[in-house]
Amino acid sequence: MPGNILIVEDETTIAETIQYALETEGFVTTCLVEGGPVMSMLQREPVALIILDIGLPDINGMELCKKIRAAHDTPIIFLTARDHEIDRVVGLEIGADDYITKPFSPRELTARVKAVLRRRPTLTGPPPETAAFRVDRAKRRILFFGHALDLSRYEFDLLATFIARPGQVFSREKLMELVWDAPEASMDRTVDAHIKNLRAKLKTLRPDLDPIVTHRGLGYALKEDL
Repeated sequence: MPGNILIVEDETTIAETIQYALETEGFVTTCLVEGGPVMSMLQREPVALIILDIGLPDINGMELCKKIRAAHDTPIIFLTARDHEIDRVVGLEIGADDYITKPFSPRELTARVKAVLRRRPTLTGPPPETAAFRVDRAKRRILFFGHALDLSRYEFDLLATFIARPGQVFSREKLMELVWDAPEASMDRTVDAHIKNLRAKLKTLRPDLDPIVTHRGLGYALKEDL
């Protein structure tokens, strides 16, 4: 797995445990005990993924995640002692790729890091564009005929996946593997629900056009002639 993993954790013992587990698997790691230096570090050097503690001494991890997402599309895994469902939901909705609660298994965390990095290649490389769509990954924004779409995290990742490969048919299982954090725990109909929401948002801007094609028994694809 290439790239540097940034660990932002103020508890030294936990940071060292994470660092050891990742470096044993061949990762390069950098540790920070505060969130303040993160933005400047992201501007100076490439970071493959950030493991971000929510309870930092100088800034709330969720607020820092929002700042990162405004300028960078670096994958983020939240690390926190809080195990409330609302915290997980909010964390994922503001742009985190995964969420792990303390205490945790270093082996599981390493597996989660690998899983997030495996999913990300479909959303890397030059930002895809068509005549209809323009993707700004740094701001996690997609323009549809020049108008910014109001998308949830999963809607953005689904649509960006389609735009990157117009005409390719993606099965529900493949979309869940590429976009969802825990596809094995999700239901096929989750994909259908998000596709339905995407179509409704696109039709609001262009009622005459349905860019997403349903291939019965196979999955979904983006029209090639957009």
